[in-house]
Amino acid sequence: MLRSQTFLSTWNQERSMKWLVLLGLVAFSECIVKIPLRRVKTMTKTLSGKNMLNNFVKEHAYRLSQISFRGSNLTIHPLRNIRDFFYVGNITIGTPPQEFQVIFDTGSSELWVPSIFCNSSTCSKHDRFRHLESSTFRLSRRTFSITYGSGRIEALVVHDTVRIGDLVSTDQQFGLCLEESGFEGMRFDGVLGLSYTNISPSGAIPIFYKLKNEGAISEPVFAFYLSKDEREGSVVMFGGADHRYYKGELNWIPLMKAGDWSVHMDRISMKRKVIACSGGCKALVDTGSSDIVGPSTLVNNIWKLIGATPQGSEHYVSCSAVNSLPSIIFTIKSNNYRVPGQAYILKDSRGRCFTAFKGHQQSSSTEMWILGDVFLRLYFSVFDRRKDRIGLAQAV
Repeated sequence: MLRSQTFLSTWNQERSMKWLVLLGLVAFSECIVKIPLRRVKTMTKTLSGKNMLNNFVKEHAYRLSQISFRGSNLTIHPLRNIRDFFYVGNITIGTPPQEFQVIFDTGSSELWVPSIFCNSSTCSKHDRFRHLESSTFRLSRRTFSITYGSGRIEALVVHDTVRIGDLVSTDQQFGLCLEESGFEGMRFDGVLGLSYTNISPSGAIPIFYKLKNEGAISEPVFAFYLSKDEREGSVVMFGGADHRYYKGELNWIPLMKAGDWSVHMDRISMKRKVIACSGGCKALVDTGSSDIVGPSTLVNNIWKLIGATPQGSEHYVSCSAVNSLPSIIFTIKSNNYRVPGQAYILKDSRGRCFTAFKGHQQSSSTEMWILGDVFLRLYFSVFDRRKDRIGLAQAV
């Protein structure tokens, strides 16, 4: 859902200069009424011993939503499952730290949060960064915009200290959002991109790269475990992968190219019949997308095969039929990844059952699919930047 396309936009010069002048005047005025920050509580728990982490996870699932665990080679950072639609984690920005809830997104490269100067209706309902309260804040004179599958932002490029649990990136470039649209009702403040530098519209070094370059993490690897049925326990890991979150061995899949987290998919099938990706296709493994997204004509066919009917913007099925729906098989590097009906059917706020398959208008001759959270709840995922590959294994 989050990422369909990212691009660099040349902002209207007059409007851009207006914001730059405003920020500059406010930052350096001596007649400023400073607004005190709410105090952020940081909880760090160091656990050692063979079984302590396992026991801690079992006994304190709720508290793990607020605690980041740092081992000798691995940082495990908690995520919250928001109604199985998306996953958010806490980060802090500035000195003293201001806390934000962000989506950790493998489909984009930018980190951004709303500015106190963003007056869009969506910004007003989120935590906004008060740059005047940070002694480590640094302004630049560049702007950028990003269009996601569900919204758009326009932002100013700035620098400050960013923390993900115990991981600290000083003078980290990020976007201070001045205008935001399309994220109405979303329970997150911003996005932390984990993709490659080359798709960054601002030209920033993504925070994951910077953490590795500064020695904060030992290996250029991160991994996701996404919980099911709104349960606690979801995490993102930096510096490696914890085998206790998956079963069996990781199946390693090379990227199609070192530039985004896309792999070659062999086919998509149902009841032993190929229903999409018949000649092979591209699949983006995207933690920022809630759904499984494919070309509209092929998704329309899947809707028909499972008996889904349109109502508004969604396609619904009878909830009593969910358990009898056929599994859909995604074959990647000759390995079959099964997604049962109980996984690709979600419930809306009224308890109605709708399909998580969504269509997009294909803009190129290459068939492309996005494997979002519906897929990743079933399969633990490891993103290896050093070897430009993705590892998948059945999640526990």
